Amino acid sequence: MKKSSLPILAGAVIMAAGLIGATAPAALAYDGTHCKAPGNCWEPKPGFPEKIAGSKYDPKHDPKELNKQVESRKGEEERNANRAEHFKKTGKWVYDVKKIQ
Repeated sequence: MKKSSLPILAGAVIMAAGLIGATAPAALAYDGTHCKAPGNCWEPKPGFPEKIAGSKYDPKHDPKELNKQVESRKGEEERNANRAEHFKKTGKWVYDVKKIQ
Protein backbone atom coordinates (compact mmCIF):
# COMPACT_ATOMS: atom_id res chain seq x y z
CA MET A 1 0.00 0.00 0.00
CA LYS A 2 1.14 3.51 -0.69
CA LYS A 3 1.65 5.92 2.15
CA SER A 4 -0.84 8.41 0.69
CA SER A 5 -3.73 5.93 0.63
CA LEU A 6 -3.32 4.89 4.28
CA PRO A 7 -4.90 8.06 5.80
CA ILE A 8 -7.82 7.83 3.36
CA LEU A 9 -8.42 4.20 4.25
CA ALA A 10 -8.17 4.95 7.99
CA GLY A 11 -10.65 7.82 7.61
CA ALA A 12 -13.12 5.59 5.76
CA VAL A 13 -12.92 2.93 8.49
CA ILE A 14 -13.51 5.52 11.24
CA MET A 15 -16.50 7.02 9.37
CA ALA A 16 -18.03 3.59 8.79
CA ALA A 17 -17.66 2.70 12.45
CA GLY A 18 -19.23 6.02 13.42
CA LEU A 19 -22.22 5.44 11.14
CA ILE A 20 -22.82 1.97 12.50
CA GLY A 21 -22.61 3.23 16.07
CA ALA A 22 -24.96 6.13 15.34
CA THR A 23 -27.72 4.00 13.81
CA ALA A 24 -27.58 1.00 16.13
CA PRO A 25 -29.22 2.66 19.18
CA ALA A 26 -32.06 4.05 17.06
CA ALA A 27 -32.76 0.66 15.53
CA LEU A 28 -32.79 -1.07 18.90
CA ALA A 29 -34.82 1.58 20.74
CA TYR A 30 -38.03 0.38 22.43
CA ASP A 31 -41.02 2.43 21.35
CA GLY A 32 -43.29 1.37 24.21
CA THR A 33 -45.92 -0.42 22.16
CA HIS A 34 -47.06 -4.00 21.92
CA CYS A 35 -48.24 -4.64 18.35
CA LYS A 36 -51.15 -7.03 17.81
CA ALA A 37 -50.21 -7.24 14.12
CA PRO A 38 -47.69 -5.42 11.94
CA GLY A 39 -48.83 -1.81 11.76
CA ASN A 40 -51.51 -2.28 14.45
CA CYS A 41 -49.67 -0.91 17.48
CA TRP A 42 -52.30 1.31 19.09
CA GLU A 43 -52.55 0.87 22.85
CA PRO A 44 -55.22 2.45 25.02
CA LYS A 45 -54.15 4.29 28.12
CA PRO A 46 -54.94 2.51 31.39
CA GLY A 47 -58.60 3.02 32.27
CA PHE A 48 -59.69 3.59 28.65
CA PRO A 49 -62.84 1.52 27.96
CA GLU A 50 -63.03 -1.33 25.45
CA LYS A 51 -66.23 0.15 23.97
CA ILE A 52 -66.34 3.91 23.42
CA ALA A 53 -70.09 4.16 22.77
CA GLY A 54 -71.85 5.23 25.95
CA SER A 55 -68.64 6.05 27.82
CA LYS A 56 -67.34 9.47 28.76
CA TYR A 57 -65.13 9.31 25.63
CA ASP A 58 -68.13 9.05 23.28
CA PRO A 59 -68.16 12.22 21.14
CA LYS A 60 -71.97 12.11 20.67
CA HIS A 61 -71.96 13.82 17.25
CA ASP A 62 -75.10 15.63 16.21
CA PRO A 63 -76.53 14.02 13.02
CA LYS A 64 -77.52 17.46 11.69
CA GLU A 65 -73.91 18.63 11.92
CA LEU A 66 -72.64 15.48 10.23
CA ASN A 67 -75.12 15.87 7.35
CA LYS A 68 -73.93 19.40 6.63
CA GLN A 69 -70.81 18.02 5.00
CA VAL A 70 -72.82 15.51 2.95
CA GLU A 71 -75.09 18.27 1.65
CA SER A 72 -72.11 20.47 0.89
CA ARG A 73 -70.50 17.67 -1.14
CA LYS A 74 -73.70 17.09 -3.12
CA GLY A 75 -73.86 20.78 -4.04
CA GLU A 76 -70.20 20.75 -5.02
CA GLU A 77 -70.72 17.74 -7.29
CA GLU A 78 -73.72 19.40 -8.97
CA ARG A 79 -71.76 22.61 -9.59
CA ASN A 80 -68.80 20.67 -11.00
CA ALA A 81 -71.12 18.71 -13.30
CA ASN A 82 -72.60 22.00 -14.59
CA ARG A 83 -69.12 23.44 -15.14
CA ALA A 84 -67.94 20.33 -16.99
CA GLU A 85 -71.06 20.22 -19.18
CA HIS A 86 -70.65 23.90 -20.06
CA PHE A 87 -66.97 23.33 -20.85
CA LYS A 88 -67.81 20.43 -23.19
CA LYS A 89 -70.33 22.59 -25.06
CA THR A 90 -68.37 25.83 -25.30
CA GLY A 91 -64.73 24.99 -24.60
CA LYS A 92 -64.58 27.71 -21.93
CA TRP A 93 -64.24 26.96 -18.23
CA VAL A 94 -66.46 29.16 -16.08
CA TYR A 95 -65.86 28.91 -12.37
CA ASP A 96 -68.89 30.91 -11.27
CA VAL A 97 -71.91 28.68 -11.93
CA LYS A 98 -74.25 31.70 -11.75
CA LYS A 99 -72.68 32.99 -14.99
CA ILE A 100 -73.57 29.74 -16.81
CA GLN A 101 -76.94 30.02 -18.54
